[in-house]
Amino acid sequence: MQESVIYQDILQKGLQQGLQQGEERGKKQEALQLIMRLLTRRFAAIEPEIEQQIRTLSITQLEDLAEALLDFSNQNDLVNYLETISLAQPNQED
Repeated sequence: MQESVIYQDILQKGLQQGLQQGEERGKKQEALQLIMRLLTRRFAAIEPEIEQQIRTLSITQLEDLAEALLDFSNQNDLVNYLETISLAQPNQED
């Protein structure tokens, strides 16, 4: 059975899908770490509840946050931003 063309095709597709998912998780983790470092540098400390909200964002939302945080002057700006995107795109993960 392992030598069958169909089996090999299914196995190859599964491996490719697994690699792609791992790569996406890695990108999200890198983006998340960078954003948390930037926010910590800007605001000294981030509330655990806010950090948890940030961890649930999709990679696209993290990228948007990375750009938006350049305009934040205090942590309230961050809270307002997170509220806005959670209303616009509830729990959409990439």
